[in-house]
Amino acid sequence: MSVDLSEILVVGVTARALFNLEAENDIFEKEGVRKYREYQDKNQDVPLEIGTAFYLVKSLLELNKQAHKPVVEVVVMSRNSPETGLRILKSIEKYELDITRLAFSGGEPIAPYIDAFGVDLFLSKDENSVQAVIDAHSNCAAAVIYEPPTEFNPATNVVRIAFDADAVLFNEDSELRYKKEGIDSFSKYEKENKDVPLQEGPFAKLLKKLSKIQECLPVTVELSPLRLAIVSSRSAPAHMRVINTLKKWGVYVNEVYFLGGMPKDKVLKAFGAHIFFDDQDIHLESSSKVVPSGKVPYSSNSPLKKLKVEN
Repeated sequence: MSVDLSEILVVGVTARALFNLEAENDIFEKEGVRKYREYQDKNQDVPLEIGTAFYLVKSLLELNKQAHKPVVEVVVMSRNSPETGLRILKSIEKYELDITRLAFSGGEPIAPYIDAFGVDLFLSKDENSVQAVIDAHSNCAAAVIYEPPTEFNPATNVVRIAFDADAVLFNEDSELRYKKEGIDSFSKYEKENKDVPLQEGPFAKLLKKLSKIQECLPVTVELSPLRLAIVSSRSAPAHMRVINTLKKWGVYVNEVYFLGGMPKDKVLKAFGAHIFFDDQDIHLESSSKVVPSGKVPYSSNSPLKKLKVEN
């Protein structure tokens, strides 16, 4: 039986992003698969601690109850074997996560299975896995998950997702202009082109799908239990092009913050983001201390990636 996923957000999350498996991963890396298997077997009835993406996943799944129909599906994607993954399955059950689809690849790469499961957003702690997804699947947003914040108490009845603008929701052109030509050239160009929509970036399709899900929920978008925010380093007059682009896309974003280069962490903490996506470590290092955060790497053939290597 085929399933229509066109109006369902499919999140692919690795076990290490969903749960805290760092001690177990250290055993695997340092002592090999045999010791890892023995450890997991011995502790299969010990629930795993929650990981960075846990609250996002749990809150997204709650939307299905509010929408009275499936609008979100989560697929746990792991390089474990079914045998070593038994503890993961028991932890999913213990935390009452409504997850029915799983992929245990037994050590094989996950990226080839992204299209097979129709994944819209892939979250992992392994940078190589995320890079492989970005380079191979243009329709799937992907991010490397940072360590979880030490203190995070999210709202349980609302999902809050925050995005950086350039090189995340929008393509790299403006970011590249800023890095190559400086702030004055960037601001002048953005002001002159305020009515010219920005091109889609790696998370544009995800934003559009989230906006569609807002429409499926039984309240107006202003009161939606799925709240979307843009937290950008842009400032006036470069902000108008962002707003005009969202209008052109027909996307409703609940909150927008143009910080003009100010740190983002305090705004993100006030917003209470279940996840924040940015392309730059300088912002993520501070944001990840207060809210769950994910880095959006550049594709391997990106001019920004080349520029970063050169610098």
